[in-house]
This record gives sequence, C-alpha cells and structure tokens, in this order.
Amino acid sequence: MFRGVNPLSLDGKGRLSLPVKYRQCLLDEAAGQLVLTIDRDRCLLLYPLPVWEEVERKLIQLSSTNQRSRALKRLLLGHAEECCLDASGRILLPAPLREFANLEKRVVLVGQGNKFEIWNEPSWYAWREALLAGDEEQTGKPSPELDVLAF
Repeated sequence: MFRGVNPLSLDGKGRLSLPVKYRQCLLDEAAGQLVLTIDRDRCLLLYPLPVWEEVERKLIQLSSTNQRSRALKRLLLGHAEECCLDASGRILLPAPLREFANLEKRVVLVGQGNKFEIWNEPSWYAWREALLAGDEEQTGKPSPELDVLAF
C-alpha cells in the first residue's frame, strides 16, 4: 500500500527519485516496472505494472460505442507510458507528460493505496486547500458512497 504525501524534486533530466520506503515494494511486486498516465485533475498517475494491467483490462472492456467510455480510454490508455525504476530508484517522466501536468522542479508524490499521483507542487497545495475549504466547484460534489466512511 502506498500512503503519504511526499514533496520531491525533479532533476534536470526530468527524473524523479522515489522515496526509499516505496522502492522495495515496487521491486518485489512489479520488478521496478511502472506505468505513467495522465489524470483529469492535471496530475500524473503512476501504477506498478501488475496493477496497471488490471486497470487496462477493465478499460479495454468498456464499450467503444459509449462516448464517455471512449474518452476515458483515450485519456488513460492513449497517454500511458511504461517506465522502469533505475538502480538509483529514479524514474524518467517523459516530457509530454511533464508538460501536461505542469511539472517543474518541485513536485508532490501522493500515495493512493495501489498507485501514486504526481502533482505540480503549487497545484497540489491549492487543490488540497480547496478540498479543505469545501470548494465543490474544484473538488467535485461529495459522493453518497463516501457516507459509509467514518473518519
């Protein structure tokens, strides 16, 4: 499970050094093989390859005649890029994906259980503040599915 909010820096080549606490899990569960794609919130999603393959199978099964399904496939599958954890625990974020998410030097890696989100640092903090302030325009309306959570 990937948890936590980790402020990090990209190097001059667009590489992200993943925190040590996640590396062994990524090596054990995915042999360091990862998949990056884009998200509607203008961040990147980073999946261990086995988790991505499960997501990909579900996406492929979506109807091609449904406009929303096609749009979701185009977004997630069309922008998916494989990457590999190097010997120093870094991954290269391809330039088109960095540009999409406006990733510069300072980024935030956000654990999401089975995947990570990679945010432009100012965008992450702005989104978090909007959520805490109850700004539904930016963060969306609460889902009835969340009513079962007691936190």
